[in-house]
Amino acid sequence: MSQLLLPAIRQLIATSSISSTRPEFDQGNREVIELLANWLGDMGFACEIIPIPGSPHKANLIATLGKGSGGLVLSGHTDTVPCDDSLWSQSPFELTERDNRLYGLGTCDMKSFLALAMEAARGLKPEDIKQPLIILATADEESTMSGARELARLGQPKARYAVVGEPTSLTPLNMHKGIMMERITLTGKSGHSSDPSKGRNAMDAMHKIMTALMTLREEWKTQYNNPGFTVPMPTLNLGCIHGGDNPNRICESCSLEYDVRILPGMESETIRHSIRRRINPLAEQLGVGFELSAITPSIESFASQPNSQLVAACEKLTGHTSTSAAFATEAPFLSKMGMDTLVLGPGDIAQAHQPDEFIGLDTLEPTIELLRGLIKKFCLTETGEES
Repeated sequence: MSQLLLPAIRQLIATSSISSTRPEFDQGNREVIELLANWLGDMGFACEIIPIPGSPHKANLIATLGKGSGGLVLSGHTDTVPCDDSLWSQSPFELTERDNRLYGLGTCDMKSFLALAMEAARGLKPEDIKQPLIILATADEESTMSGARELARLGQPKARYAVVGEPTSLTPLNMHKGIMMERITLTGKSGHSSDPSKGRNAMDAMHKIMTALMTLREEWKTQYNNPGFTVPMPTLNLGCIHGGDNPNRICESCSLEYDVRILPGMESETIRHSIRRRINPLAEQLGVGFELSAITPSIESFASQPNSQLVAACEKLTGHTSTSAAFATEAPFLSKMGMDTLVLGPGDIAQAHQPDEFIGLDTLEPTIELLRGLIKKFCLTETGEES
């Protein structure tokens, strides 16, 4: 491990790059992207900065060493979630070493991975590379995934294999659920609460809509099942509800926000259609207007390719059998571009999005050795595989 690793992590943590669906918290990531591009450029990588349309302070970075049609992507996002400084024992933006841990916002999720990927590539020369090594840094994973969506739109980067370095405690993840965050809005008619017949109460109607959704949720338990997940069925969580403006007025408008975690093999549009088909006739029967909308764009579920060479290699290098997760990542976007993809990185997901986020110092060297093993296998041979 070189003396450049910890200073790189320190500078990445010090460079705030919060992304959020709430504009008052949302920041850009260009400063982080430019840091990485400068460092990787000095290492001989060809660096392409790709702006995010409509977001001038946000960008992706594709840094490529070597040429060829195959190769390996090591992918990490540059943004973090918002944080409340008052809940931290030290500044979230100052790397703090204590108790064999590195504390700071993004240490675990997941700026450290980008520094570790650079460390694993240090010393490689373009002429050593038989199949390209690509270090990919993205924007907005923690909010809209606009960075990954833009890459998918462009069809970049092109490679044979991709590792998404989210915190998995160095256990390969070969599948995860997708997530849909949706909103149902019902519109009735207001009126004086002393005579319910003078209006149509949207909140009363929402009670029946919620019952229908819970019935649908129970039906999914028998329709869909994947024993590879701890929770083997899709879930539907009724997250929050808003409606009305005064106790003595008939509620005119009511909105319900919920999420659905979908299994591999399920498509978000199919689920949305089944909800619409179930709710629309009920809303008509109740005499209320019905609108179904996405709060954020859906993230599809993910599963590695059957008989994946990448999964086999990662299981061999880590000594862990691949498993699943309920959280979502950028993996489905890379997978749909044709790459054999899996999720694997240092740190524990339990530390992500928490005050006093940390990564263990004892995980750094094993991660570097793991990434060097993958680079050797997929980038240093003519075929992209170890002979």
